[in-house]
Amino acid sequence: MENSTHFKVFRLAAYGDIGQLKYFYFAVVTVLYFVIILANALLIGVICIERSLHEPMYLFLCALFVNQLYGSTGLFPALMFYLLSDTHDISLLYCYLQIYVLYSCALTEFSNLAVMSYDRYISICYPLRYNNIMTPKIICGLILLSWLTSFFINAVNISLSLQLKFCGNILDRLYCDNYSVVKLACSNTMLNNIWGLLVTVVYLSCTLFPTIYSYVRILQICLKSSKETKQKAFNTCTPHIVSMLNFYFGWLFVILQGRYETADLPPVLRTILFVYFLICPPIFNPFMYGIRMVKIRHACNKVLGLNPKT
Repeated sequence: MENSTHFKVFRLAAYGDIGQLKYFYFAVVTVLYFVIILANALLIGVICIERSLHEPMYLFLCALFVNQLYGSTGLFPALMFYLLSDTHDISLLYCYLQIYVLYSCALTEFSNLAVMSYDRYISICYPLRYNNIMTPKIICGLILLSWLTSFFINAVNISLSLQLKFCGNILDRLYCDNYSVVKLACSNTMLNNIWGLLVTVVYLSCTLFPTIYSYVRILQICLKSSKETKQKAFNTCTPHIVSMLNFYFGWLFVILQGRYETADLPPVLRTILFVYFLICPPIFNPFMYGIRMVKIRHACNKVLGLNPKT
């Protein structure tokens, strides 16, 4: 504690000195951000405009796309700024704001994916009761619960981090993440560690395990059902499963890099793995759902005026 200093900024050391390559990276990041905004905003608009898509599955998808835009906004503008900047210092206030946005986005994504699996479970296992169970009130409640829970959890997380005193200010990251910030603390981090462990256990229990249960039950029903039911389950569940695995693997990379030494990995690969969960799902999901789901594809064609003339 005697060696702690009142730092006003953190330094993001992962940018390093990339010379003129910074303009190339800036162009790539700008294009990716533009594609993310365009693709997600298009599907959000289509789902809102088209009354045929005002069904639970598509409304949950809309919430997923909104969350992806929210998370991308927490990363890309700062990433673009620091790529061109000669200094890579980030103020404590903005660092904590970025942590709040990115972590609340991640927790909301976990919740959204769990809610979507529950929706598929009810649709396939209880088709006759589906409309009675998934009422507009339930849909709004589940979406709001996903957002408000993540906002509250991260508010507590930030309030605990604000109490810390730091012995250093060098973060080997492209953006602020809570685990790296806490590792720099000289003061007691027991409360932060307990809270982090509690959130991890509770969120896994409330999202991952119900998702596994939902798909086990769906599989059991499909094994006993007709070919038509199996095809319906395959068409609606495949995009969700792929989206879920894509996000989980991305988040797993972040956890492993935070807990284990990854200095032996090439810097570029390490950087890509660390931003994977913030870049790949927001790009991948809109295209996958837009192509794989027939009603969304037709609605997009209709809104964009691409329907063939008869």
